[in-house]
Amino acid sequence: MCGICGIFETGGHDLDRDWALDRLDRMIASLRHRGPDEKGRFCQGHVALGHARLSIIDLESGRQPMANEDGTVWVTFNGEIFNYIELRRKLRARGHVFKTRSDTEVLVHLFEEKGPGMLQELNGQFAFCIFDSKEKSILLARDHFGICPLFYTRYRGMFVFASEIKAIGALPGAGLSMDPRALAQVFTMWSVLSPRTPFKEVRSIPPGSYMWLRPGERETPEPKVYWHLSFPRRGEEDAGTSPEEWSRRVRDAMIQAVRLRLRADVPVGVYLSGGLDSSIISTVVKQLTDTPVEAFSVAFDRASYDESAYQERLASAIGVRYNRIRIKDHHIGRVFPRVVWHGERPLLRTAPAPLFELSGLVRASGFKVVLTGEGADELFGGYDIFKEDKIRRFWARRPDSECRPLLLNRLYPYSPLTTSRAGRMLYAFYKKALLPTGVFGYSHLPTWANTKPIMSYFSGDLSREIQGYDPVCELEEQAPPEFLHWHPLHQAQFLETRLLLSEYLLSSQGERMAMGHSVEGRYPFLDPQVAALACSIPPGLKLRGLNEKYILRRAFEGLLPREISRRPKRPYQAPNRESLLERPDVSRVYEILAKDRIEQAGLFDAGKVERLLRKCAAGKATGFRDNAACVGILSTQTVWELFVEKNLGLLSGPGEKSAPLTSS
Repeated sequence: MCGICGIFETGGHDLDRDWALDRLDRMIASLRHRGPDEKGRFCQGHVALGHARLSIIDLESGRQPMANEDGTVWVTFNGEIFNYIELRRKLRARGHVFKTRSDTEVLVHLFEEKGPGMLQELNGQFAFCIFDSKEKSILLARDHFGICPLFYTRYRGMFVFASEIKAIGALPGAGLSMDPRALAQVFTMWSVLSPRTPFKEVRSIPPGSYMWLRPGERETPEPKVYWHLSFPRRGEEDAGTSPEEWSRRVRDAMIQAVRLRLRADVPVGVYLSGGLDSSIISTVVKQLTDTPVEAFSVAFDRASYDESAYQERLASAIGVRYNRIRIKDHHIGRVFPRVVWHGERPLLRTAPAPLFELSGLVRASGFKVVLTGEGADELFGGYDIFKEDKIRRFWARRPDSECRPLLLNRLYPYSPLTTSRAGRMLYAFYKKALLPTGVFGYSHLPTWANTKPIMSYFSGDLSREIQGYDPVCELEEQAPPEFLHWHPLHQAQFLETRLLLSEYLLSSQGERMAMGHSVEGRYPFLDPQVAALACSIPPGLKLRGLNEKYILRRAFEGLLPREISRRPKRPYQAPNRESLLERPDVSRVYEILAKDRIEQAGLFDAGKVERLLRKCAAGKATGFRDNAACVGILSTQTVWELFVEKNLGLLSGPGEKSAPLTSS
């Protein structure tokens, strides 16, 4: 990964070169964590392109911005094109001349051939800007799942873009303000739905989309979709292919996806969580390479969050070197402002913080690249929300049944519905909005309904600004026309991918936390061919009864230890309120949530926030809502402090030892 930025004078007038290079330097400096190895600038006419490089492929000659052989097409590129060797071979056969061995150069030549149609050829994770000097236009594009970020705004009449919002905020006079509708989205759906961002002034290229700008356009064009998850119509799923054949296809596709993502001129490590997905990747990597494999894991002092026993067993079983970072609660509180700084958005849980610390371990161990398992749950049916949806739909056929809701005991055996208070609350929770089942987002209605009450902490002014606005309606407007014709599981998979994966896990937890320490995460499950295959698998082979990821488990059961291949899904979590309030001197929570700061920001009701803090500090806030409110309010105020007020002093917290690192 790298950092990119640029300026496009939409009137077609030449930029003042000194002025433009000064602005590029400011933006590049703010992106140094993304690309510490090299800086590059290009300025010609009405376009200026910047680049902060993290060198991974073609270390010697892969400098950017990069041009074609006659200097008519230029690119600044963040990410990797994993099928670049195959594409380069085809382009050479058609007469294109290459000067480097880098994947970057493939982009300029492929653009010459196909323009925006080039995007259909790419297997990778990318965000780039291509400048066509003949047409005087620029093309901006983002990969299928939105692994690589790409933001844009208008600055003094010019179009400006960058890999991160902080690069836009680094421009003189570029003020930022919070977007009330974006906050309504976060406190309903957990994430901001692109092209919206937390800031009114900044927009994001959505996943699987591109934007083509030409001189003379007064209005910024809307991004265009070139790809989205697509499923067969309900009733038209493939029922003729055997489970054995599906298993073979999945196994072959994953092996190829991992093989492509091992292409690098630097060592590649793996994240190992102890669950199915990372275990599959680690096992395949071990089979594909003769060099020792380095695995990196997070362990927790709190046993309820810790999976290190499974990590150790798998590492021992397949013979990989095991590196671990052990997280105490106050480690999370200590780094939380920096986590928000890199994530650039409000969070409802602290889970990104340990992963930020983990990427520090990766970098300290001499690695720039790591393979990780995001995407498997969304594509192969691994989350509880899919099982909850299936049970609720079954229950809705006979809503007065006393037996059907008892299936929830299969998901939550620790809260039996008929004998515990928690179980009775669970019953009431899932019975809400049981009917009708045909409404948009049915699978996610309980989650959204459970999160939305946190907006009661909004200030009166903010509440009035969003009065009448429904985030779910905006999401529905972005759904493809064929959405309602898909099987319910496929609808739920699309929503979980669009919201949780693309807008939350990758943005707040994956790519941004890795790049915080100049580490590139690679995601084999998000290979476009793997995704297309997963979408074509019949629903009953992804969620068989209430057994999640059935076909994925079957595909690799002979390669993994039985206790791993049969192990139920365990969501990755981290301590929330405990990590923020156990050591307030380290987390600075009371400084960020001080009454005068709350009132100045104008986002939350200071009195309600004070009462919530007292409740959390007393250990009485044990449910999801209180924990999510605590983290959500703190992270939102931190976003305001860092990006609106530019109080960067929060990033230099009290001296505190890092989490301990171990290896074996």
